[in-house]
Amino acid sequence: MAFRKSIRWAATACARGVPSGRALLLGAALIASLEGREARAETMESALAKAYVGNPDLNQQRANVWVHDEDVAKAAGGMRPKINASVNGGPQFNRLRQPAGRNSSNERLYSIEQTIGEPRAAAFALSQPLFDGWRTDNSIRQAESGVFAARATMRLTEQTTLQNAATAYMNVLRDTAVLGLRKNNIAVLREQLRVTRHRQELGELSPTDVAQAQAALAHAEMELNSAQAALEASAANFRQVIGVEPQHLEPAATIEQLLPKSSSEAIALALAEHPSVAAAQHQVDAAESAVKVGEGALLPTVSANLQVNQQYESFFGIPGTRQFTAQVSGALNVPIYQGGIEYASIRQAKAQLRQARFNADLQREAARAAVVSSFSQLKTAIGSIAAGRVAAKAAEVALKGVRDEAQLGQRTTLDVLNAQQALLNARVDLVTAQRDRIVASYTALAAVGHLSAERLRLETTIYDPAPHLEESRGKWFGLDGPGEK
Repeated sequence: MAFRKSIRWAATACARGVPSGRALLLGAALIASLEGREARAETMESALAKAYVGNPDLNQQRANVWVHDEDVAKAAGGMRPKINASVNGGPQFNRLRQPAGRNSSNERLYSIEQTIGEPRAAAFALSQPLFDGWRTDNSIRQAESGVFAARATMRLTEQTTLQNAATAYMNVLRDTAVLGLRKNNIAVLREQLRVTRHRQELGELSPTDVAQAQAALAHAEMELNSAQAALEASAANFRQVIGVEPQHLEPAATIEQLLPKSSSEAIALALAEHPSVAAAQHQVDAAESAVKVGEGALLPTVSANLQVNQQYESFFGIPGTRQFTAQVSGALNVPIYQGGIEYASIRQAKAQLRQARFNADLQREAARAAVVSSFSQLKTAIGSIAAGRVAAKAAEVALKGVRDEAQLGQRTTLDVLNAQQALLNARVDLVTAQRDRIVASYTALAAVGHLSAERLRLETTIYDPAPHLEESRGKWFGLDGPGEK
């Protein structure tokens, strides 16, 4: 019941021209989305939770983290044993021709032996690396840095998703409110046209006044169509980002209470914790490990080997013959020169390391600029709301005065229409400023690097990527991936 009372209050406030933020942005949105309906309302928090769970971009980044998790398992396999077994067999025909002396005519004689057998063999080989120039250890570190970079990228996508969802939510509220204002403006202009025509019939006004009123109404109808199109576009974007149609949207509030107290503190946090900065730094760590992996290719490798072979009828396919061999050996491989490939790979890895470091510097500067820009936008939006309220109130008073003066013949119909348009513009500007403030608060929190489902305390299960990495790291066997069991 209280909820429906707030709707009626908002409708009355809009009709009377009250320039309240709640009446213009929140109340008008409630009227458009809830009029004549009984349903559970959608809140900003519930919309963000839906985007967090179901947004395809975010889910794609979670899957990307799983992909990088397997790089750790692949790298760990470098020092694990390699085991192979093989069997082979099949029919074999042998024909042996040997010298057998000479006959009485001194002609060379030959003996010919033919055998048909089925040689078979089974082999088992095990190789255990003992030393590989620390390439496996450094490959694991490289893969882990890649995982951490992928997680940071996932957090960046989470921020972008939540920011886009909040923006989409507020755009629908704004466009719904603007549509309501323009509908109300058309109703006022239609009444103005009716009154103008009546006064023309009485001889108080001229056909020019009627034409001006008609032109104002036509222009308002054109703006109404544009407002309807803008709302439909915002609703489509809402569906794309959040995954559901925008229905029954409740008012939303700013999240400025989650922001640092000063821009300097925000910059310090962004440089230390922003996902893009963290991802770039992890990429530097991965590049450093890649250099060490390349350098390890210049070091010797040591391995222990076991080979077991069992053969049947392998000696020319002679039936009944058998041969068994078993060998345990150690191998030392010392690379001397491999065409310069290893050296080129090391130089390339060092160049990629320099590139990663430059990118880290770039991301830190971008984070700093984003904080300054977002906090400036938030400050501007807050100031615009205060100015917008004054402007809307003044425009309302001015319209009332112009109408009264027009009744006395001191103002023209055009003056009244201009005052009405000024009031409409002031209200639309106020609605936009209210939307901008809330969106700017989310943008500022994202610039700091703290826009997340956990910090917003959304009512949903927070995704934790760590268990899958530990599960993958310890797997020696198995084909099941995440969610396949």
